Amino acid sequence: MKRPKLKKASKRMTCHKRYKIQKKVREHHRKLRKEAKKRGHKKPRKDPGVPNSAPFKEALLREAELRKQRLEELKQQQKLDRQKELEKKRKLETNPDIKPSDVEPMEKAFALCKTENKAKSGKQNSKKLYCQELKKVIEASDVVLEVLDARDPLGCRCPQVEEAIVQSGQKKLVLILNKSDLVPKENLESWLNYLKKELPTVVFRASTKPKDKGKITKRVKAKKNAAPFRSEVCFGKEGLWKLLGGFQETCGKAIQVGVIGFPNVGKSSIINSLKQEQMCNVGVSMGLTRSMQVVPLDKQITIIDSPSFIVSPLNSSSALALRSPASIEVVKPMEAASAILAQADARQVVLKYTVPGYRNSLEFFTMLAQRRGMHQKGGIPNVEGAAKLLWSEWTGASLAYYCRTPTSWTPPPYFNESTVVDMKRDFNLEELEKNNAQSMKAIKGPHLANSILFQSSGLTNGIIEEKDIHEELPKRKERKQEEKEDDKGSDQEIIDEEVDEKSSGMFAAEETGEALSEEFTAGEQSTRSFILDKMIEEDDAYDFSTDYV
Repeated sequence: MKRPKLKKASKRMTCHKRYKIQKKVREHHRKLRKEAKKRGHKKPRKDPGVPNSAPFKEALLREAELRKQRLEELKQQQKLDRQKELEKKRKLETNPDIKPSDVEPMEKAFALCKTENKAKSGKQNSKKLYCQELKKVIEASDVVLEVLDARDPLGCRCPQVEEAIVQSGQKKLVLILNKSDLVPKENLESWLNYLKKELPTVVFRASTKPKDKGKITKRVKAKKNAAPFRSEVCFGKEGLWKLLGGFQETCGKAIQVGVIGFPNVGKSSIINSLKQEQMCNVGVSMGLTRSMQVVPLDKQITIIDSPSFIVSPLNSSSALALRSPASIEVVKPMEAASAILAQADARQVVLKYTVPGYRNSLEFFTMLAQRRGMHQKGGIPNVEGAAKLLWSEWTGASLAYYCRTPTSWTPPPYFNESTVVDMKRDFNLEELEKNNAQSMKAIKGPHLANSILFQSSGLTNGIIEEKDIHEELPKRKERKQEEKEDDKGSDQEIIDEEVDEKSSGMFAAEETGEALSEEFTAGEQSTRSFILDKMIEEDDAYDFSTDYV
């Protein structure tokens, strides 16, 4: 009972009540022990370790301790490597005013660090392995599908690989025009008419990969006349199936079909579209497929995925930028993006990216960085980030650009009339033309005014033999050294020419009478002055009294 003058109630109780509670608790514990005994519940025994009677006990314990130490050391080393990489990235980002001579050794060190880490993890991306796997695919295949990007079909053809297939004599070569939805219909028709003179050509549009593994096409109850999702759309699949099925029936045996091509043309996506299942790895990054992969389509047709072609370093800079399976961190993005920009129509690029007219690639990347809000510390536009953005868009599968077909058809030297007839034999070409016409009607490509005209650099040379990899690299180094020596003597002439161009006035728009000063904001004018300072460097003789708009 609570007393009136005390704040808390007393915990005192009678002995009878206390003893009764203790008795109930004992009975409850006894009951729990009895039930546990019936269930057979026992306490978990501790690990006794290696018994004393075991032979080589000391050696076993020593090995276990060494293994633990190695694992800990490996974790610490990986942590240190990651920290070093992050520090090098931060130095490059925070110091944009570093001279190219200072940046090059840092970039080389960063690339070497990456290659060392790859070698440690056992994921070496050797060019020799690529050549070996590609040879295996070509030798094992009865029909070889060369996948071309419809935006630049001629640039996706490799004469060395095609010549090796033709010389074998027993293999058929078929061209696949993939990414046909990114090209205007008129341009697609002209390329189809040009390519089918040499080889059987299939118009194709592969379905994009889903995030999760499983079926690409999922049947979902929807309203009538509802448009399917973009990721589910695939065109040209039936035509390719019928072409391969007809060839298999004429042969009377099971056939193997190899899929080859340059990186990012959609080889693995075509296989996934034919199988309607996520069988091969697909992604934005180049060179994901590193070894041959066999995928059975049915009992009679087996398809083989292959790694991409190795691009010869003697190709043009635009071909190297678009076709080389190299990451953005290793290759210089400014050089690659500038090479791509030089081959594109400047007027259509300005309309696509909604930037004012530009005179050189540096000025375009500066305006693009300002347009997209890409700035570094101090408000300086991130020119390198803008170059990476342009490079990723042109190598990806979203930007619409096209190349014009050659005015006259000239077959390559390894093709003649007999080889063309042999390649088209045993294929039902009439049915192929009907299927191509149906798929071209179904595909909704961009308008000619909305896509960018690109000047193709022609056929892209590749490397098949392993011995050619070592021979061509020193030649490229010697050529670069010669170019550097020539550039040293002509640096002053280039600066004088740039100064004369800048002092001459405004852009081509000034000739038409347009006042560009109204279009440019104050931020853009300050950026242009920053570009001038970078390009002219320390030329005190230049007169800055004239305003640069």
